Amino acid sequence: MLVSEVMAQQTQLSRVVPKYELFMREYPTVSDCAAAPLADLLRLWSGLGYPRRCKNLHDAARHIVAHHNSQVPGDVHTLQSLPGIGPYTARAVMAFADGADVAVVDTNVARVLARVTNTSLSARQSQELADEMLPLGQAWEWNQVMMDFGAQVCVARNPLCVVCPIARECKWDDGPDPARTTALTSKPQKRFAGSDRQARGRLMKVLAERGVHSDEVASAMGLSSDDQRAARLLKTLVQDGLVAVDGEWCRLA
Repeated sequence: MLVSEVMAQQTQLSRVVPKYELFMREYPTVSDCAAAPLADLLRLWSGLGYPRRCKNLHDAARHIVAHHNSQVPGDVHTLQSLPGIGPYTARAVMAFADGADVAVVDTNVARVLARVTNTSLSARQSQELADEMLPLGQAWEWNQVMMDFGAQVCVARNPLCVVCPIARECKWDDGPDPARTTALTSKPQKRFAGSDRQARGRLMKVLAERGVHSDEVASAMGLSSDDQRAARLLKTLVQDGLVAVDGEWCRLA
């Protein structure tokens, strides 16, 4: 469950499923994941994007082996202490894997809560409200319903208010949409084409297949005319622990 949640962060499920299945075949246990070289995990991860998630997952697995007897922790606080595990992921693992009575707030749930109360909510307020509404003993079903409702009915644009089953209870009218200023709800993403993330991803994709000489880094990133930017981005990849530089050659860490 932890693997699937981390993989699905900001990534379409159609891309996640085959990678998840392959990952679980190669590394079926926490110990298997922890013992594997990070470079092997990054090669498998190639194509999913956001490779720091892969490193965080690897670091989390190593921490679990070292400090939790290879068992994924069963409480929110301890889960959140693991590398790269935030409030949503920790609660999702507990609710959907363990059936624990915890409320999960993603972008869809936060939007529903803001509109129902007609209030711009902070992350803390959204979580507290979700906790209050959670029916004990039905966490799995309730959280799934809330997420699906936000994804299919109370959508970001053109919500289906005319067929909404809780329209009478909803306090949002024709005024400004409180979801737009609510924490955790979707915000416009920066353009991917031409971004640093795209350039970094291009180099990571090449490195998943072979080493890259320092003279090739800029071209591998699609930045042949901007050596300084390529050097800066390579430095960030090294700082993130994703790439290692040995002399004049770059490789996956």
